[in-house]
Amino acid sequence: MRLSGVGLAALLCLAACEGGGDPVQQALLETSAANHAATVKATATVSPASGPATDTGPAPAEQADQVYVAEMIGHHRAAVAMAETALKESGDPEVRRMAQATIDARNREIDELQRWEPAPAQSAVR
Repeated sequence: MRLSGVGLAALLCLAACEGGGDPVQQALLETSAANHAATVKATATVSPASGPATDTGPAPAEQADQVYVAEMIGHHRAAVAMAETALKESGDPEVRRMAQATIDARNREIDELQRWEPAPAQSAVR
């Protein structure tokens, strides 16, 4: 389920009105807001009114790739935030081990996703 910008803002305002609360929920809300902003930025295209008439933005496949990368980065950041909270607050050695493994793996994947560059456009002529 996706939240619109207004819905996300309302959710964040409600969370702020509660005066604190669960740090995991707060981390998820912050990560969700960052993910939403990254997705909007990745999917924005230049319209004729705001840019050159020849700039039509990325091709649909490239745009889908950009959305995937942006959303996966946000998803992984949410996992890292939850794992960091578990690492700080859990006394169970197995939970702490899984949390550290999650942090290590997701940070490596975030680095890989951030290094991604679109593949050169394929020629339609064969």
